[in-house]
Amino acid sequence: MPWESIKLNSGYYIPSIGFGTWTLGNGQGPVDQVEQALENGYNHIDTAQSYRNEGETGVALKESGLSRSDVFVTTKYSGTNGLDIPTSIRNSLGASALVTVTVKQLGVSYVDLYLVHSPRLAVPDIPTCWAQMEKVKEEGLAKSIGISNFGVQDMEILLASAKVKPAVNQILLHPYVYRQQKPILEYAAKNGIVIEAYSALIPITKSPGGPLDKPLNEIAAKFDVTTDQVLLAWTKAKGAVVVTTSSKKTRLQGYLAAGDITLSAEDIAAIDAAGALGEKKVNMKTILKRVVVGAIACTAVFGACNFLGISMM
Repeated sequence: MPWESIKLNSGYYIPSIGFGTWTLGNGQGPVDQVEQALENGYNHIDTAQSYRNEGETGVALKESGLSRSDVFVTTKYSGTNGLDIPTSIRNSLGASALVTVTVKQLGVSYVDLYLVHSPRLAVPDIPTCWAQMEKVKEEGLAKSIGISNFGVQDMEILLASAKVKPAVNQILLHPYVYRQQKPILEYAAKNGIVIEAYSALIPITKSPGGPLDKPLNEIAAKFDVTTDQVLLAWTKAKGAVVVTTSSKKTRLQGYLAAGDITLSAEDIAAIDAAGALGEKKVNMKTILKRVVVGAIACTAVFGACNFLGISMM
């Protein structure tokens, strides 16, 4: 299926669809789900320190019987337990003295991609943080290094002193946020940084009933596919690597099949337009909510003052 691998600026290739462990929790559940993803053709697993299931991911990788080179593994520096980057990557790999016998973490000698989970974790500053990431790559603990949730200004600061460019920037991306995220996509493309998209399915999983419903349903009917497949095809058309998840085998297979969908320019434009309209409605709801909260607060203040006999005039 045509989810082709994409060449990174590090020279390595990243599979353009990955299975994410963000929402899986702990225990046997994530082990089973990662194994299911691997069994169904996913060769890109995305996890993070803050997801607290690197260990379960490691168990699934080992039990799959696949060679290390057969699976692209991403994890992220999340600042968990206040650990610094050099300590954290070794802890994630399972090569740190801090790792106990019962917590073996990923159990690999390197990750294919190591990300800074957020610019707020770049302490004391972005240049210092990135220099530590470059050291991780230099030591062979990660083949490629990148960032997550970095805006344009954050990337500008990073690139001003970087010896190694980030290979990717993993960000929230779906039609309802596309317009506000577009500058990030454009800046990344200009600097050879691949965009990874998480939560691409939010318009149908968390925000159904919005302006996107109509074009998604029409396009899905035209291709005889599902609306979630259309959203993934849209994300792919934007040049982004998709990170998604599901506990259902049929959906995982459907997500892979979405790679066969080629949307027309008109299809993409219709989704973009509906996404922009939905973004405006979401922003208006936020404004109205703040106004209502403000009004309630003011009413409470006036009521309290009247009760206490305090004049507000």
